[in-house]
Amino acid sequence: MRRDTFLKSLAALAAAGALPLPAMAAPNLKLLIPANPGGGWDTTGRALGRAILDSKQADTVTYDNKGGAAGALGLAQFLSGSKGDPNSLMVMGAVMLGGLITSKSPLNLMQCTPIARLTTEYNVFVLPSNSPFKTMADVVAQLKKDPGSVKWGGGSRGSTEHIAAAMIAQKVGVDPSKINYVAFRGGGEATAAILGGNVTVGGSGYSEFAEYIQTGKMKPIAVTSAQRLSSVNVPTLKEQGIDVELGNWRGVFAAPGITPAQRKTLTDLVVATTKSASWAESLKKNDWTSAVLTGDTFGKFVDDDFASLRAVMAKSGMTT
Repeated sequence: MRRDTFLKSLAALAAAGALPLPAMAAPNLKLLIPANPGGGWDTTGRALGRAILDSKQADTVTYDNKGGAAGALGLAQFLSGSKGDPNSLMVMGAVMLGGLITSKSPLNLMQCTPIARLTTEYNVFVLPSNSPFKTMADVVAQLKKDPGSVKWGGGSRGSTEHIAAAMIAQKVGVDPSKINYVAFRGGGEATAAILGGNVTVGGSGYSEFAEYIQTGKMKPIAVTSAQRLSSVNVPTLKEQGIDVELGNWRGVFAAPGITPAQRKTLTDLVVATTKSASWAESLKKNDWTSAVLTGDTFGKFVDDDFASLRAVMAKSGMTT
């Protein structure tokens, strides 16, 4: 067969769908991070992008940070600007659900396409290094004495650290609607407030505070996991008699309006990335727990978590 005839035959077969597409068709992925630089979503998004490149799942990855309103501003941009784009992904997680609930936002996350949950990270509560308090018991004692005098610093209203603070109050007999929670727009702002002693206690994912804990600039007093984290010698809330456990999961959604085949391609890309050495290194470095869940199962998980968070937040007065 002549070469030009052979090539024409291949082209015809490919157009008819008779030939499989290559696993990686050199996509140029766009990753929207609905948060300012320096926080958990930013760390997750850039670790994912680096692992995608290291495992050769894409030729390029570009990042777009759009912070504000617990991810709602980024979600609005993603909904309006990425429809039908098979090369766009958005990082998101439990914090976005909490933000949508507290703000009573009209945005519908499920208009986007669920791809995969990636990780669960547990919150750590810390004290400024010059704090007069030494333990979570000290904080709780002051909380019982005067709830408003304890300033809890963390991410946006409705974030997992906000919910955890309300749950702590509830478990120790304090009206959770009385807690004094100071919300910050990003991880960098919250960190600065804690280092400056402008809040009583701060909360976030361990990865955001790790360097300050290791250098003694922050004192960790509790984690929200069921058992102590393997690389972090910090007591759990449960160990300290406070029956609170809460994980901050993160994942990725694709654009609205993509086809089932495009969704599968993106899902396969993300799953392959989570099996890479680069991603395993990020899990270890940031003390993230792998929690991969894909497709419709992930979509149902998001729906169920949304309902569960709404119930907890309503009891804590966060939705009024």
